[in-house]
Amino acid sequence: MTLKSGLSLVVFLALVALVSVTGSKFLPGPWYEALTKPEWTPPNWLFAPAWAILYVMIAIAGWRVYERQGFGPALAVWAVGLLLNGIWSVLMFGQHQIGLAAVDIVLLWTTVVAFVALNWRTDRIASLLFIPYLAWITYATALNIAVYVLNPQA
Repeated sequence: MTLKSGLSLVVFLALVALVSVTGSKFLPGPWYEALTKPEWTPPNWLFAPAWAILYVMIAIAGWRVYERQGFGPALAVWAVGLLLNGIWSVLMFGQHQIGLAAVDIVLLWTTVVAFVALNWRTDRIASLLFIPYLAWITYATALNIAVYVLNPQA
């Protein structure tokens, strides 16, 4: 790895870290605890380690695409997805907008699928790094929608 490549990896890790800091400022708290949730809701302790792993994978995938393709459609989809990822916590836990958070996460899911598809032939590793993210976002989307349905008054 060259110095330039290493520096670009640091930039991608920093961008993803900024999003994770945003998410950490908007935690579930008492409002979320009081909501009716499906029985398949994961325990709160699972979220931090899951996201820590996913965020590293997201950064590496974005970096790999940047190193191979530069700024293009795949990296644009990556960036939009990262933005949507950060907005979700604000909508859900900051503003208590379960429905808007559901719209956001569906759009996020779409960017994750698009990223995988756009890179499947050009950088299979970047796509594969997004598969756990896709699984997690699919589950989180179902959970968000279930919470919305179970709490129409919220």
